[in-house]
Amino acid sequence: MTPLSLRAEGATLGYGGRAVCTGLDLAVRPGEFLAVVGASGCGKSTLLRAFAGLLPPTAGAVMADGAPVAGPSPDRALVFQDDALLPWRSARRNVELPLAIRNVPRDRRRADADAWLARVGLADAGRRLPRQLSGGMRQRVQLARALAARPRALLMDEPFGALDAQTRAAMQRLLLDVLADAPATVVFVTHDVDEALLLGERIVVLGPAGVEQEIPNPRSATSDPARRAQVLAALGAPATGEEAA
Repeated sequence: MTPLSLRAEGATLGYGGRAVCTGLDLAVRPGEFLAVVGASGCGKSTLLRAFAGLLPPTAGAVMADGAPVAGPSPDRALVFQDDALLPWRSARRNVELPLAIRNVPRDRRRADADAWLARVGLADAGRRLPRQLSGGMRQRVQLARALAARPRALLMDEPFGALDAQTRAAMQRLLLDVLADAPATVVFVTHDVDEALLLGERIVVLGPAGVEQEIPNPRSATSDPARRAQVLAALGAPATGEEAA
């Protein structure tokens, strides 16, 4: 399936009558890897939920392939920082879940789940319960579950934020490798400037009034110190090598 285009036009997003982000204008191209950074509470996670169809805008529009987002869809997979696996289901059965919801025959969904577990380096872990897996392994299962549904867009909310540095780096490489084989549009929220520079083809700095800055980030230039300083400056943080919160 072809990657999805996503767009917010003059969107006001929030909860319980309180606006978190207003006047948001943002277009995500099909197949683009967009990294979203910004201060806590600026609406990063809220944006993902709007694109996922879990939170309708109170003003403006949120669209997928030019049509209003009216609710959740298997075309758009949401990946959380917490792995959100069902603790009573094995790794294989967790990966099978979106396929079972779509009434995919059992033999086929099992084969697909095993193939995705193998793709994320967990070929021997299919029978294990989440409590028997490390944090990094659980995140791999969550990624396999999201990809098993063959989404056209991945909406990722700090998915590697709770991992140790070594596991996080391995997951970042794995994500890029998987996307090379199974292209999808990605909107990736992170608080880590270096992660945004490593993964994103474009970086958006989000604030309460919408997009504050857009920074092109060709993968060939992700180690450019000047670009890192530019992102930190947009966040109002000193360019000292420390992560922006």
